[in-house]
Amino acid sequence: MNHIELLKEIISIDTSVSHELNPSLNYLKTIDYLEPLFGEVGFETQRVLIPGEHAEGRKGRINLLAHRRNPGKPRLIFYTHIDTVPAQGWDAFTPRVDQEKIYGRGAADMKGAIAALLLGLYMGKDREPKYDTSVMVTTDEETSQASQIRYLGQYLQPLKGAYFFSLDSSFGYVSIAALGVVQMDIRVKGRSVHSGVSHLGESAVEKAVPVLNALLDLKKKVTQRRSGVPVHPATGLTVMEPRLNINMIRGGLKVNIVPDECIISVDRRLIPEENAEEAERELIQTLSSVDGVRWGIGDVVRIPTVPSLQDPIVDELVEVLREVTGQGNAYGEMGSGDFGPVVRLEWGAKFFGLGVIRADCNIHGKDEFVYQRDIEDLAAIISRFISAG
Repeated sequence: MNHIELLKEIISIDTSVSHELNPSLNYLKTIDYLEPLFGEVGFETQRVLIPGEHAEGRKGRINLLAHRRNPGKPRLIFYTHIDTVPAQGWDAFTPRVDQEKIYGRGAADMKGAIAALLLGLYMGKDREPKYDTSVMVTTDEETSQASQIRYLGQYLQPLKGAYFFSLDSSFGYVSIAALGVVQMDIRVKGRSVHSGVSHLGESAVEKAVPVLNALLDLKKKVTQRRSGVPVHPATGLTVMEPRLNINMIRGGLKVNIVPDECIISVDRRLIPEENAEEAERELIQTLSSVDGVRWGIGDVVRIPTVPSLQDPIVDELVEVLREVTGQGNAYGEMGSGDFGPVVRLEWGAKFFGLGVIRADCNIHGKDEFVYQRDIEDLAAIISRFISAG
């Protein structure tokens, strides 16, 4: 199996995620390419078209499941997604190889891991399988996919107690925990008038200033907290840490109009010891402490944390990682997603991850790339991990 050509082929298919209900996403084209490859490694395939009501009204969300069932053996389900963030300012969908790096949108996040998975399954196809195995090839991870994941659950039974191996993860260590999220739009209210008679109005942008100051005071408090879960030294941290970031401010129509609304978008990341309800309540209490400002809450996104997994399967995967690469350990991930919480909290399954993402791969940025060696190492790890003996 030529994993480099495989990866170049799927990078060249633009699967940029979109919030539109019925966009041309090339999901079907990618599934058409991948499905026979899973057949070549001994898996039976199953296409699942997600109904619009299970995809926030979006259409054309075609997912692929692949199975090598062995009832009675431990249940193992690999997780992948084919969608990517959009790209601008570079030729992102014309893949290139340079000094054993493969460049292109989605190279590391996470089409490179799909190539590694197929290579690993190919390497292990003639060995006795250790698990009752399935693979998920999903869509819309880069926007929201929890309802799609829930819909797929009926095709992946049994779920309770199953092991979910996420390939949407970092290379070099096994991910055993993830941050939760509360994202909130705060709508600061004003009164719109002509700028020449501003004494008759109320600038929402100016009213937003004390709100911003209060949020920054809360940020100092939040970022002093620490988790008991260690993180990889490459992050520059020792343990998982919470975050409170003010990432967007939108207000005003024209320079000579006093604005009647200013929207502040807050991104709060939660360590495993926190929960979304308490974090949201803390944000509301902070806003309520600001005198003389009218505000309301707009869109809120809540994703629970993924608690740290302590399980012999983690120790086993760490050992295989060390055999292949000479090093490795288990750490919390300073990232978030809505897949892990569904697996852990709703399905009662176990969730961990290992992929091909490194800090320098510039995922979501210009000139995203993946190391060829990491793809090949991950393939070797998967091959050994799933094989008996």
